[in-house]
Amino acid sequence: MSLLPIHVIGGGLAGSEAAWQIAQAGVPVILHEMRPVRGTDAHHTDGLAELVCSNSFRADDWTSNAVGLLHAEMRNLDSLILACGDAHQVPAGGALAVDRDGFSVAVTARLTSHPLVTIERGEVAGEPPADWDSVIIATGPLTSPDLAAAIQGLTGEDELSFFDAIAPIVTLESVDMDIAWRQSRYDKAGPGGDTQAYINCPMDRDQYEAFIDALLAGPKSEFREWENVPYFDGCLPIEVMAERGRETLRHGPMKPVGLTNAHRPEDKAWAVVQLRQDNALGSLWNMVGFQTKLKHGAQSEIFRMIPGLEKAVFARLGGLHRNTFLNSPRLLDRQLRLRAQPRLRFAGQVTGVEGYVESAAMGLLAGRLAAAERLGQALEAPPATTALGSLVNHITGGHLDSGRGSFQPMNINYGLMPLVEAPKRDADGRRLGSKVRSHGRKLAMGKRALADLAAWASDAPGQHSTHQSQAVPEI
Repeated sequence: MSLLPIHVIGGGLAGSEAAWQIAQAGVPVILHEMRPVRGTDAHHTDGLAELVCSNSFRADDWTSNAVGLLHAEMRNLDSLILACGDAHQVPAGGALAVDRDGFSVAVTARLTSHPLVTIERGEVAGEPPADWDSVIIATGPLTSPDLAAAIQGLTGEDELSFFDAIAPIVTLESVDMDIAWRQSRYDKAGPGGDTQAYINCPMDRDQYEAFIDALLAGPKSEFREWENVPYFDGCLPIEVMAERGRETLRHGPMKPVGLTNAHRPEDKAWAVVQLRQDNALGSLWNMVGFQTKLKHGAQSEIFRMIPGLEKAVFARLGGLHRNTFLNSPRLLDRQLRLRAQPRLRFAGQVTGVEGYVESAAMGLLAGRLAAAERLGQALEAPPATTALGSLVNHITGGHLDSGRGSFQPMNINYGLMPLVEAPKRDADGRRLGSKVRSHGRKLAMGKRALADLAAWASDAPGQHSTHQSQAVPEI
């Protein structure tokens, strides 16, 4: 049977993975990469899957880390990116770090030698030609201006963002509710009638002053020259607000008015940090108004000064940088297709995921979904109990739309998946410590994810795996 090719635009991690998955399914693919015909401000070579920042794919232990679980799932689905990463690993403790040159050369060689892969060098300027009936756009944060303009034309002016202004997100279970309490300002009911839509963390005057000092003194990330990241009044970094006056935050995102401490009603808070629910599961909460360019280490230290967040687990930290991404919950279906023009799929960072591995993961799924469609076979995204499925769920509907522009890119984390209740006592009835319970929960979630992914893969048409599946031990 002669099959029309699927076109993949962008030869980064997501595009390379998508092309590999399509070809492995027996479908011809044309991979379009504009380098070296047109370069970017961040790339230095014409190799596919060039790593432009870190050489780390982060933690590799699937039993206790969500990104390690994503590694394991992708290995089980014959990921090109993970296979080449494993083959070019360099020492990095418990993380998977790679020789960036060797890694890129390997990815390029594997795709170049595949009989069903054609690599075309040159920019796809503007909307893909109408006779390309199946296209995956995986152009990442450095999408070329002409293509970005075409995407804006298809999606709407306000549905494609060029800058991240991100507040940190914490897991609900890590918030100390003996200090924090739930209440909406002035007990005002939201659209759903909820008068307890926010979690409130109170500060007295001394705590507030110490917090402001730490914000002002904390190390900040600098923008790269080519990023040209502007500040918008609606999303100023919290430390920039603090620089405008020590009382600015107390009369802005940290204002205490309309709130009464449920634990100590007689005490009037000097300032209050509010958390707002960020996902449908209710497991993730964002720090309202806390966009920041503090370096990540400083964020963890300074934000744990906030009463109630002393032991906060951050699902993601804040940031402000250039990043092209779609308002995916409104624009994409669960097949990663553009609702307005289903011949176009999106993959990688442009869908609203953060990180090398997450970008490649979206490429893996987009490739498999596109290949199945080309073969006339039905394939749904993996279940939300898997790391892969939870990412799809986040970008296509798991995020709660709490206002214009509220959707923000996300790394993989356990808060995106339905939690597993961990045992509180051991076999002898002794109470387990919080660290033991946390590890037990993560291990149980990992075991469930790999089992559910195996069941999904066994029913999925077309693709085959050459990688030995990750063993799932008993808990």
